[in-house]
This record gives sequence, structure tokens and C-alpha cells, in this order.
Amino acid sequence: MTEILKLDPLHPDPAIIHKAAQIIHTGGLVAFPTETVYGLGANALDSHAVQRIFLAKGRPANDPLIVHIQNKDWLESIVRNFPPQTEALVNHFWPGPLTLIFPRKEIIPPNVTAGGENVAVRAPSHPVAQALLAACGVPIAAPSANRFGHTSPTQAKHVLEDLGGRIDLVLDGGDCSIGLESTVLDLTQNPPVILRPGGIPREEIERIIGKVLLATKSPEMEEVLPSPGLLQRHYSPNSTLILVENTSGNRASAIKVMLDFVLKAQKEVQKPIGILTVNEETHHYESFHQLEVISLGSVNNLQEIGRNLFAGLRTLEQAGVEVILTTDFGEEGLGLAIRDRLRRAASQIIRI
Repeated sequence: MTEILKLDPLHPDPAIIHKAAQIIHTGGLVAFPTETVYGLGANALDSHAVQRIFLAKGRPANDPLIVHIQNKDWLESIVRNFPPQTEALVNHFWPGPLTLIFPRKEIIPPNVTAGGENVAVRAPSHPVAQALLAACGVPIAAPSANRFGHTSPTQAKHVLEDLGGRIDLVLDGGDCSIGLESTVLDLTQNPPVILRPGGIPREEIERIIGKVLLATKSPEMEEVLPSPGLLQRHYSPNSTLILVENTSGNRASAIKVMLDFVLKAQKEVQKPIGILTVNEETHHYESFHQLEVISLGSVNNLQEIGRNLFAGLRTLEQAGVEVILTTDFGEEGLGLAIRDRLRRAASQIIRI
């Protein structure tokens, strides 16, 4: 059985944190909240514990893990050298949703890095994650706490839905504040390359260190991946997600075009159709029957949309919808990360 313990996200109970740390030290698995999504943690220096992560998630061995540390002072023990941009980045963005890729030291087991020579590292800002790292005193390897390829968990109940009975403990610290995974920046390349857009927008990084590139090609499934979250199909709900990328800027009209097509293609509507939209556009769907409409927030608040994205997908999935329709939200700021997640989650991408 998987135990779940609720705790104050701002002032976590030391006794609960101590119990979680003991599980980590004895090779167990603990799911815990970060500011991005819930992570599934194991002692990053224990290859057997790390292997349990892969087994619990059904994660392929070529998909590396992120190593979580409490602060930049831990870096020297796990990475071989520091590219020149390191100090500026960690001073500005850590703790926070920025993962940096460095050459690894041998203390990091090969299965953490999928056999590669580089390791992905970040310092999470969530008080529960910080308290757990401090109590453990060791780096924690932690991918998202979900079944591999499924929608990422932003609430403790999402973890239990996917991993109940497969892991030892879930620390319930409430909803994640960002709701999108960290930005992954490869510092072993010059200029640095964003391998995965995430909680820190590209524009903010470039204000600190200058020009960075954006990786444009998804690796093949059988390749050794340089970072987690890079497979072309990922973050997917069980429902069929159709992403309508609309060049005209009228999101509601684009979705309604696709909605009409889906409705006509169904001789008989057996299950409702899901719509992921924004507050300002929910009224466009009031005349339709057999719809489940979820608003992600205001169209002018990408932080709110990003925070609610994965939870919205899971809500529609659990409502039994067969098809989910949504649009992207541009590529400025967090829009780039939201688009990335939707593209990887989508069964189909339609451009109208």
C-alpha cells in the first residue's frame, strides 16, 4: 500500500519529513510536491533505488532523470565543471524551475543519466522539497510522479491515480504553483540550448546570459535522451487530444470548426466532447450539447493557464470524454512551454 501524508506546504511537519527521509535513505520511493509538478524521488546516489523509479513508472531506461539538490553548494559534489554562465543562472533562478545540464561526476550512477556523460540538475523552491532535501542530505533523483507518458501530476491525488501501490509514500503538499515542468538548459553546448521549455521563459534566461538556442528536433524513442520530456509523444491523457493551432488568432472559431467536424463524424454521440478553453471564451459553447467545458483561466494570464493545464486534462479524462479539443497560446513567455506540452500530448495537430 502507498501511504499518503498531508502536510502544510509552507511549514511542513518535521516528523513527516523525517519519515520521508528515512524511506529515501533505505532505498524507497517518495512522491513529493515541487513548484512545477509532483516528483517521484529516490536517493540519486543509489542505483538500485533509482532503478525502482523506472520500474514504478514504466519508464524506458534511455530517458534520464533530473537530480534535485538543495542549493548551488551541492553542485561541486556531483558535476565535473561549471560552464561560465553557471554562477549568473543559479544566483538568479535557483531555487526555482530551471534545470541545468552539466558533465557528471562518477558518484552519479549511470542509470540516472541513461548512460550519458551529462547530468540534469535543479534546486526546487517548494518548501516541502527543500525540507526533504535538507533532511536527506543526499541528492534526490526525481522525474514526474506519474505513469510514463501520462499527463503530469500537479496534485497528490494525481500521483495516487497513477502510482498507488507502486511507491512507498506520497507527501501531499497541495497544488503545485507553476504546474509545468522546469525549463531544461544544456550548458555543455555553446551557446546554451533549451532542450525543454518550462517554468522559466526563454526571454528571462536571455536577459541574464544573452542568446540561447531552442532545440527544434525531438529525439527518436530508441536514442539515449539528453534530457527528460523530449519524446515526441508525452504528457498524454487517455482521451484523444486534438490541438487546433490557429494562425488567425480567433481561438473559439478554430475550435468550433473542429468541433463541427467531430460532431458530424460521429453518427451517434456516445460520450461527451471535452473543450479546454479560457474564461473569456466559455460562452461560445453554451449552445452545444454533450460538451464538458473546462476553463484554464484568463487568456491574459499564461501563469494561470500553465498552472491549470495538466489538471484540466485529467479532469476531462476522468469525465469520460472521448475527444478533447484545445488551442495553443502562442510562443511568448510561458506560451512556449504550454505549446510544447500540448504538442507532445496531442494525438492530432490541426492547423486552421
